Amino acid sequence: MMKRIPNGITFGRIILAMLLLFLDPLSLTFLVIYILCGVTDLIDGPIARMTNTTSSLGAKLDSAADTILIAVSLFTLYPLLGLTLEIMIWIFMIAVIRLTSIGVALRRFKTYASIHTYGNKLTGLLLFITPLWLLHIDHTIWNVFVCIIATISAVEEFIIQFTSKQLQLDRKGLFIKN
Repeated sequence: MMKRIPNGITFGRIILAMLLLFLDPLSLTFLVIYILCGVTDLIDGPIARMTNTTSSLGAKLDSAADTILIAVSLFTLYPLLGLTLEIMIWIFMIAVIRLTSIGVALRRFKTYASIHTYGNKLTGLLLFITPLWLLHIDHTIWNVFVCIIATISAVEEFIIQFTSKQLQLDRKGLFIKN
């Protein structure tokens, strides 16, 4: 029973993220559910470690839930983000790097893999707080800043996937040994 709690929390994030598709962006209900998604992301890993129920499935489910939340957020908030054509192309290129990294992991390690590096965590945090700050920030500067961090973390993950002898889902960074 305990083993299922962290994965259940993560699966709950997927359901909550999908629910965002049916809500008015930046409405109170949207923001409450969005914040709940963030809370589930913060607690699933620590609960799994605390209960000694970490698993490869849990790490993959967490990465999938994060990807779904980012995709749903981008889709629902697109009209409010002030994305220029250049930023859209940049986002597309980041996605290509990330998909290539996943492809490398599939080919080399025969599994879907997204590494939990500090760079990926920072990128996730920046993407998460974007809707919460949307009405209070200069979109151009913020979008460029987030894209710079996302590019660095995507390239770092690609290099790790390409050069590692074995899959290390919890590797903290390219120059950081666990």
